[in-house]
Amino acid sequence: MTVQVETSNKDVREVFNGLAIEFSGVLPRTVVSRTVLDAHQDLDGQIVPDALAEMLHHLARHRLVALHTPDAEGPRRVPAESSTAPSRTPQRQWR
Repeated sequence: MTVQVETSNKDVREVFNGLAIEFSGVLPRTVVSRTVLDAHQDLDGQIVPDALAEMLHHLARHRLVALHTPDAEGPRRVPAESSTAPSRTPQRQWR
């Protein structure tokens, strides 16, 4: 079942503003913006209206952390709007 929902631009702006502050100096604002908008698009119509703002924040933050945190699978992609890529920290090799 798909839920029809009218999302407030205010909710999206609040999530963006909070995450832009949290990731300031870590990821470009354009990356934060694109990530929030993509998360909103993925959740729109799938989440009950009362939970959408909170779920948007959690999903977008999770994706931003994943972009910033390197893992053993290799570097993460940063959306094309960004002019800088997240830094890579050498991975420890376990023997």
